[in-house]
Amino acid sequence: MGSLDEEYERQMGDARERARAQGRGDVLDYLDLRAANDRLRAAGVEWLVETFTALAGEANRAGAGLSLSRTEAHRFRVGNSTMVGTRLVLARGVRALTVEAGWPRAPRDGVVRGGGLASALVGHFGLRDAGDELLLVPEGDSPRWLVLEKTGARSALLEERLSRHLAKLLG
Repeated sequence: MGSLDEEYERQMGDARERARAQGRGDVLDYLDLRAANDRLRAAGVEWLVETFTALAGEANRAGAGLSLSRTEAHRFRVGNSTMVGTRLVLARGVRALTVEAGWPRAPRDGVVRGGGLASALVGHFGLRDAGDELLLVPEGDSPRWLVLEKTGARSALLEERLSRHLAKLLG
């Protein structure tokens, strides 16, 4: 766990103790909901990053020669909001595929648009229109990524779409 996450967990624990000491059940309920949503967010972000990493590993075993770089506590913009999360860069020569996934951590960071839990951007260096904007939504006890299509439609993110992004990088 990164130092940002550790500090956040410490602050959430302090807030829970203050709410409990003050008899603020409403605040405890909010903090419980926030913790549950944070678990869904973390699971969704990890799935996305790990799936791209696994696909890159398969490509490398076939001789692709990709380099991978992962950054935690990465800040990136989606609309007017700042997301904090993970950045994964898959590179081959001068070509690069960047995956950024996270959610706002502080009120000043803004919100996730569209009622989602988290946002992600998948981008190809030099090919602005080849990327995708993703939205993580709750679905029962597990999260689900949606692709925000350029038409405004939302479609389920399938591993096949991630494979196409990797194929574009390798093409």
